[in-house]
Amino acid sequence: MQQDVKAIMKERFGRDTLLALATLEGNRPAVRTVDSYFLEGAFYTVTYALSHKMKQIQANPDVAVCGEWFTAHGVGENLGYVRDVKNAAIMATLRAAFAAWYDNGHTDESDPNTCILRIRLTDGVLYDQGVRLNLDFKQLYG
Repeated sequence: MQQDVKAIMKERFGRDTLLALATLEGNRPAVRTVDSYFLEGAFYTVTYALSHKMKQIQANPDVAVCGEWFTAHGVGENLGYVRDVKNAAIMATLRAAFAAWYDNGHTDESDPNTCILRIRLTDGVLYDQGVRLNLDFKQLYG
C-alpha cells in the first residue's frame, strides 16, 4: 500500500497544485490558497518572508492543508531565500513546476525576502476511488 499511496500523491500533487493552507494567528485560524508542489512527503511553495502566512508560521509552525480529496497536518518552515545556494536543486524543480506563471511579474527573485516554504506533512487522509486512506507521513517517507 505504501507504494500505491506514494504513486497517488505524486500523481495528484507532483505538479503545480492549488492547495488550501491553514495557519493560526493566536487562536484564530487563517486559510488561503497557495501554489504548491509535492515531493517526498512535503509541499513546497514560493512565497514572501514578510507575508502574514510566514509570520504566522514563524510564531506557530503547525499548519493544515487541503486539496483534491486530501487533508493533512504538517509543520511549516522557511527554507530561506530562493537564490541561496542551498536551495538551488529544489528551486530548479519549482521553477519548472510553476513555469506557467512563475515569471509573470508576481515573483521577484531579486528580493531576498522571496523564500521557499516547506510543509513537512505529519499525518493526513487521502481518498482514492471511494476508499479512505489514513496516512502517517513519517512512516511513509521517513
